[in-house]
Amino acid sequence: MNANIAALLRSAADRHPDTTALVVGEDRYSWTELDRAVDAFAAGCLRRGIRAGERVALLLGNSYEFVVAYLGTVRAGLVAVPLNPAYTAPEVALMLRDCGARLLLVQEATARVGSAAADALPGCELVDVSFAWEGLLDRDAVLAETETSPETLALLLFTAGTSGRPKGAMLTHGALRANVEDLLSLTDPPAVADDDVVLLVLPLFHVYGLNTALALSVAAGATIVLTDRFDPVESLALIARHRVTTVAGVPGMYRAWCAVPGVGEAMATVRLLSSGAAPLPVRTYEQFAELTGLRIYEGYGMTETAPVVSTTLVSGAPKPGSVGRPLPGVEVRLVEEGVDGAEDVDDGDPGEVWIRGRSVFAGYWPDGAGGPDADGWFHSGDVAYADEDGDLHLVDRRREVILVNGFNVYPREIEQVIDDVPGVGEVAVVGVPDDVTGEAVVALVVPKVGATVAPDVVLAHCAQRLARFKCPSIVRVVPELPHSATGKIAKGRLREVYGDVAYGE
Repeated sequence: MNANIAALLRSAADRHPDTTALVVGEDRYSWTELDRAVDAFAAGCLRRGIRAGERVALLLGNSYEFVVAYLGTVRAGLVAVPLNPAYTAPEVALMLRDCGARLLLVQEATARVGSAAADALPGCELVDVSFAWEGLLDRDAVLAETETSPETLALLLFTAGTSGRPKGAMLTHGALRANVEDLLSLTDPPAVADDDVVLLVLPLFHVYGLNTALALSVAAGATIVLTDRFDPVESLALIARHRVTTVAGVPGMYRAWCAVPGVGEAMATVRLLSSGAAPLPVRTYEQFAELTGLRIYEGYGMTETAPVVSTTLVSGAPKPGSVGRPLPGVEVRLVEEGVDGAEDVDDGDPGEVWIRGRSVFAGYWPDGAGGPDADGWFHSGDVAYADEDGDLHLVDRRREVILVNGFNVYPREIEQVIDDVPGVGEVAVVGVPDDVTGEAVVALVVPKVGATVAPDVVLAHCAQRLARFKCPSIVRVVPELPHSATGKIAKGRLREVYGDVAYGE
């Protein structure tokens, strides 16, 4: 069997050739049209001399071009590297150099950043799809479909690490397909079916939107309504207009919809709602259910697991505060370090989540470091406990890494940027709970002796050098920070020293 993730599109085109596959604005594309465009893009990449295993970076928002470029890249045996369009030029340049991209696709909104970043990597061709899309396609070529093994690398997704440097998580065709197949095996209720209409507003550069929403919908043959930005009023209008039946979302979307009059009427055709990327507040779950009569299924996952580990869809019973049970093809252990090494926790106790299964990544680019251990277990760093029903409840996220709207933010990168502000002597960046974004970024700054530091200056400095979601929401100037015996800032003692006010609460 061809394990290529893009083979799911070929299958959908064979089953439903004339059915609408993708809706973008006023444009509609059938499964056959989409499949042919993906063939043309794949052939165009090969015509350019890009060879199997080489990288194609996508600095694009949600669009028809993104969908075709992603699926065409992997169909050609190349490796897709989706990048956040909000990244600055230095951030993009770092990732381009790291992965050695041969081609960088930009659009009008990202062309300036992409051009500056591509200059840092000789040999990386830059193409603006807003003006040169047809030049990327080879519509006359007959693309010979080759067998792709499950172990072939399909996707590099840069994620955060506590080292302060992004790392490319290597996801194979087999891992991506395994997660899709595990989700398709859920039937009560089904995660998605061929008669569903799916609202896809999640960013496609994120694994949640890319695999759990896009690839899953393609595998099922469902119609995808794609939009580039989330607006609570406009998205509800799309749901009503296209009679959407399935929505993949994040907590902030549901919270925003709760504030829109008539949300229940707009969602009259919706049968299934899911939430992921950040913990869903119980009060948001309850308020949304009261307004719409619809309950939200919540899940847990990460980039390194392609992404879904668990979901309340497994039991078919949404449970406020729970992320459900592991998918059928995923094993989970809750582990603590004991006297004799790692051991499973007692029932009901919290432990680090260890994950094993076909959907686990192959480690970090380029040599697989940080991947599963010798027995196949990936140590997530997340902490959870299982209740009496076997449903998981997250206790804490990875140590120090901040989760903003589902995107990992590493404090060290922000601290390095703030260190360059004149007058800053020391800084600690931490995450605090936030009902809208899951977590918010807070910077505690100590001025140098005799110097003053204005929070507005720090915020402006960060805005010029960091993507918006990484920038602190709050900057507080404090006289000192607690330290360990070795001189390291003791972040665990910040609340003890300054109280809740230090965290902006």
